[in-house]
Amino acid sequence: MTSSTMPQAANTVINRPNSTSVGTIVWLGSEVMFFAGLFAMYFSLRAGAPALWESEVVLLDVPFAFINTLILVTSSFTAQFGVFAAERLQPRRTGASPVKWGMVEWFMLTYLLGAIFVSGQIWEYAVLISEGMTIATNSYGSAFYITTGFHALHVIGGLMAFLVIVGRAFAARNFGHREATSAIVVSYYWHFVDVVWIGLFVVVYILR
Repeated sequence: MTSSTMPQAANTVINRPNSTSVGTIVWLGSEVMFFAGLFAMYFSLRAGAPALWESEVVLLDVPFAFINTLILVTSSFTAQFGVFAAERLQPRRTGASPVKWGMVEWFMLTYLLGAIFVSGQIWEYAVLISEGMTIATNSYGSAFYITTGFHALHVIGGLMAFLVIVGRAFAARNFGHREATSAIVVSYYWHFVDVVWIGLFVVVYILR
């Protein structure tokens, strides 16, 4: 072994994956299986009662659901802008323009859009219930409320996570890589929730 080899070996740095990111990805894998089960349930019930699906699906307000979907998809973009700010280690805005916004401002806008989405779903539920479609009415009502309802709970969980991240940004004396990593993994979850909803929108509202 030459003398030039020794310093190279001593200076070798082993880059290990971030445990928080890996744990989040593994957990999201289990969430994929959970929603896959919900999709399987929906298709199974639909296959057993196609005539019921044809008669009940007309109650859905597809244009309203499409607008609500656009709101949620937009929130994915605002969340990603917040991630970009977190990666720059910029927790708060440096100017009034959105170009100078920090993670906090982008995440709060994401929270607002997500809250509007959930409010839209609640309004849709209220309208459907007033028209006689409840979770106990028939298999279609059960499939609709269970699939969309569990997704709404996941959205609410994401909204709570955004508040935690924003709170930590204000509490931290120095916004560092730890806080940035937390923001990034929350964005993973939010993007996942958005993708799942796109699938639900196509299956529940578009496929007849």
